[in-house]
Amino acid sequence: MTFIRTEFDGGVGIITIDRAARFNSLDVATAQELRRAGLQMARNDKVRAVILRGSGSAFCSGADLKYIASGGEQDELVYLTAARAVPEGYGERFKQILEYLHSTISEIRRAPKPFIAAVDGVAAAGGFGLAMSCDLVFASPRATFEWAYGKTGLTGAESSTFLLPRLIGLRRALELMLLNPRLTAEDAAASGLVTGVFPQDAFDERVLEVAKSLAAGPTRAYGVAKALINQAAGVDRIDFHLDQELQHLVRSANSDEFKEGLRAFFEKRPAQFAPHA
Repeated sequence: MTFIRTEFDGGVGIITIDRAARFNSLDVATAQELRRAGLQMARNDKVRAVILRGSGSAFCSGADLKYIASGGEQDELVYLTAARAVPEGYGERFKQILEYLHSTISEIRRAPKPFIAAVDGVAAAGGFGLAMSCDLVFASPRATFEWAYGKTGLTGAESSTFLLPRLIGLRRALELMLLNPRLTAEDAAASGLVTGVFPQDAFDERVLEVAKSLAAGPTRAYGVAKALINQAAGVDRIDFHLDQELQHLVRSANSDEFKEGLRAFFEKRPAQFAPHA
């Protein structure tokens, strides 16, 4: 694999998104590799706990907007389509990435073992949703968490609209969506989005300690209890909601709002969204 690294430390599996030059954003190939790694870790009985992390100063910044704007790679984009050519519009490019990323999130939620997000830097948009899909989230002091979809006129995906109300309640979820504050690690912990904050100089070691402790525990019992808690919280319906997120985000990506949002992103200015006619 090119941009996803996997390694093992005893019963702990570690997945690293290693695309630091692009803030660990995901193009189609990287999203496909992440799905493969997530599936392998989730279904390997020798792996009893999993850490998901990013390289450099980011956890993950979601879909790669530069890749989206450039039109992507034709060979990658036609992989999931019956046609030989990808339909016009940004939505189809997002769809190819999200098909893999949503499948990864589904595997994480259904896996009969704990998944830990180790957020040591930026977690925004799809990266925010990916972190929230894990069972435990640990952050370093330099970590930040941001909804971010609205900046470019997108509706939200990667489980974010599904999990946020369940994690922090309806009112707070709407605040994060509408006002889009950039949360520090401490803010995120106070909101219930983050399990704990570990010191920067010992972050990786502390997260690994937790993972090893879980790997040494009754993982079969953990897996059953996780499934029961998912059922009680309605998380067993996540696949249906992920499909709804995908459909709506594809539509929003084909809108004039996203066109303006994408231009503003690359011009490093606030987007100017016109009123609806």
